[in-house]
Amino acid sequence: MSSLAAASAPLMLSVSGCRGIFGRTMTPEVAARFAMVVAAQLRETAASGGGADGSQSRRPVVVLARDGRAAGDVLLRAAAAGLAAGGCDALDCGVAMTPTVGVMVDAHAAAAGLIITASHNPQEWNGLKVVMRADTLDRGIVDACAPAKSTADAIIARFKQVSGMSGGGAGARAAGVGPLDIGTITESPRGGLGLPSASTTAHLERLRHALKELGMHDDRRSMAIKCIVDSVNASGVEASREFLGARLVHHVGAGTSGIFPHTPEPTRENLTSLCEFVARKRADVGFAQDPDADRLAIIDERGEYIGEEYTLVLCAEAILGAMVEKHGPDAARGKVMVINLSTSRMIEDVAAKYGARVLRAAVGEANVVELMKRTSGGGAILGGEGNGGVIWPRVTYIRDSLTAMALVIGLLARTGKTVSQLVSETPSYAIIKKKVDLPDLGRAAPTLAAVKQRFAAMAASGEVKIDEQDGVRIDFGKRGWLHVRASNTEPILRMIAEAPSMEEADKLATIGE
Repeated sequence: MSSLAAASAPLMLSVSGCRGIFGRTMTPEVAARFAMVVAAQLRETAASGGGADGSQSRRPVVVLARDGRAAGDVLLRAAAAGLAAGGCDALDCGVAMTPTVGVMVDAHAAAAGLIITASHNPQEWNGLKVVMRADTLDRGIVDACAPAKSTADAIIARFKQVSGMSGGGAGARAAGVGPLDIGTITESPRGGLGLPSASTTAHLERLRHALKELGMHDDRRSMAIKCIVDSVNASGVEASREFLGARLVHHVGAGTSGIFPHTPEPTRENLTSLCEFVARKRADVGFAQDPDADRLAIIDERGEYIGEEYTLVLCAEAILGAMVEKHGPDAARGKVMVINLSTSRMIEDVAAKYGARVLRAAVGEANVVELMKRTSGGGAILGGEGNGGVIWPRVTYIRDSLTAMALVIGLLARTGKTVSQLVSETPSYAIIKKKVDLPDLGRAAPTLAAVKQRFAAMAASGEVKIDEQDGVRIDFGKRGWLHVRASNTEPILRMIAEAPSMEEADKLATIGE
């Protein structure tokens, strides 16, 4: 986002929670009010008997954490007070990855998680992201995930009411409780003396158990792989260090200042220094996390940025290949993976090789997870998005950079191949991702309508397929596809095009402008 757009950006309210510029639209007051609204929503759910454990005799528990960015502690303290004032008990985990919060929600049978984060947004941004636990635990202990759209919409509507943003006047629906009903604030053990925090330990235990089930336990092959990680001085520092151990030959952005050494979104233009460093150190692989560590980008052994799309593709290859190696050639046949509408078709080629299937959902983690959970036959084995977000339900239903690291390392160890070799063996396409700043998201509608109208006649004749479940996606068959949609988290329009060649992809992307 341009500096001009950032300076004038309003408080962003979406299915992903709320985000704003710290000290302007995102303040301790906003954080406390949003947390009180989340608490009110959870209390109502518990009172109606819809809590995850069916209990109405205790206050809802909320796992609270922050992504480590500077000034996040101020918002965390305000959110903790808001949760307590709203009638919830808060378990403060301090700095923790977003997927770690999901693991802790499951481990403590909590009602929800609340993370102080603006994800990949630049330094001046911050916000709050919600993780919810489903009403019934039909998948065992792994259940926490991004809230369903209906729940997110209810939280946003209530927040607008108490903030005077919906015409009802400030305080139209009070979110707090009386002095005898306030919740407690408990600090989860932080670790120290070389030991990780309780939250990181829980995450590592869940991940290692899942890897062992798949036959990817640490061995000589795995431990010989040299890794470099960039954690941008944020929430991924501790977990990456603890999981990789001796494999971590250098840790970039391993501080606790919360000051990002570069623009934190793990895209090619932001990782040129890391690429040079991986090549210079002759590492086998480089990993780049975003501040809340739910996304991962990969650098190959030559120091080449391979693209966020390959993160999910390599993880799919890791899981499907390991299943076949352990259980036989038909082990992956019929298994389902779920991706969003903007994700590369490369994963469909990987799935076809093993007889697996791929389903597509609207963009957004919640939409992918919803489809994963309602997939017949025990749910999808893997899900994610082409932004480097990988969801392995054996660990958590939340995008997890630690899981992605582990699966890529397991794939390198099992095959004995380099990252560049694995990439070269995957059918590739050219993909272009563009952003257009908008004064407000309401300006997106005319562009979407124009794109749809342009191809209406071709859709009627069957030459193309139009999908409107999230913006407008035009499928040109073997010629590629174009997806134009408004962002859920920033005042921008996203345009993604994929085709057999860069020239063809660029032509498709130009259509959306």
